[in-house]
Amino acid sequence: MKARGKRRGGPSELLALGREFAKFGTVGGIGIFVNFGVFNLCRGITGLPVVRCSVIATVVAIAFNYLGLRYFTYRDRARGRPSREVVLFAVFSAAGLIIENGVLYVATYAFGWDTPFQNNAFKFLGIGTATLFRFWAYRAWVFRIGRGPRHAPRHDATAGVPDEPAAYRPETTAPPP
Repeated sequence: MKARGKRRGGPSELLALGREFAKFGTVGGIGIFVNFGVFNLCRGITGLPVVRCSVIATVVAIAFNYLGLRYFTYRDRARGRPSREVVLFAVFSAAGLIIENGVLYVATYAFGWDTPFQNNAFKFLGIGTATLFRFWAYRAWVFRIGRGPRHAPRHDATAGVPDEPAAYRPETTAPPP
């Protein structure tokens, strides 16, 4: 059964997670094209160092991804405090930026792997590593399930859990007044 505050597992939960991951992957996949496009354009037309071009590309992709995640992947999640959401998104995106570009930095400057092919390969590896972190962080902290606005009208605690037996609802197990 479903305990208060916890979700029940099962096929429907797994399907929902799969849909969420697919939407996250769609936004992320387009974000990767944005990231690589800006990265290679920056490398090709500026004389900036490779990691600086990568950081610029990552920032552009982060802005694109926020819009895609907020208005496509997680559009059904309540926005408690938009400023909190944006700050958390920025913090976890910055951590992802460090992971992503750290991989490229180490490959380029520690190992000397600095050809265009190697730059793109290690940028891709960094993006993949950072994506795993971002998926967890955005899901767990930024676009949280069950976190509605703080000023939302109070509703009946039994609403939304119709298939849960009354014996498992804390408000029905209290002694009468």
